Amino acid sequence: MIPIELLIEKGAIIKKVEAGEVLFQENSLSSHYYQLLTGRVRISNFLADGKEVLHKIIGVNEGCGHVCVFGDGVHVVSAIADVPSTLLKISAPHFIEIMKENSDLLILFTQKIAKDLRFKLFLTKLICNHCPEEIITKLIQIFNEDGKLVCQECNRLMLTRQQLANMTGMRVETIIRTMKQMARENKLNIIKGKVFIPADGID
Repeated sequence: MIPIELLIEKGAIIKKVEAGEVLFQENSLSSHYYQLLTGRVRISNFLADGKEVLHKIIGVNEGCGHVCVFGDGVHVVSAIADVPSTLLKISAPHFIEIMKENSDLLILFTQKIAKDLRFKLFLTKLICNHCPEEIITKLIQIFNEDGKLVCQECNRLMLTRQQLANMTGMRVETIIRTMKQMARENKLNIIKGKVFIPADGID
């Protein structure tokens, strides 16, 4: 989202993390903005029983940590590397300095925050009003339209069944059973345990 050269000019450093490594934890003080160069990062909460509530997945050229930097508070979520990843890490004051000097970037971040909020409202309504097949179908449609979490070359869904369960609040067994039924109805394809979306989309 922010040009790499600009981040480095303002003091960003390169940080490499392994899968499962935590960038920041819920209730920790907000101190940095992170932008991905490679890999993926999960934005989640964890319940008392250890269950993960997945909010979104951050991909290459996307950032995390900015919401609480803007809010000057503590993180309300945790950020965990989903795979080995490389990031640029910049301090909160320098990030704010970039925003003050680049109104176009500030607008971009505002639009991104608004888009994330719309998705959360959409997901809340979806979970409250529809059956498992409709939830899965509409989520995949959104991912496909955004060009995220669905491979644009092979049409493979880039989320595991467990991650879909963590995102929707459904049991993973429900996700598996529903996807198998959808495959029988030719609404998606399951090949060697991986889920693929038909080339003409999912209805």
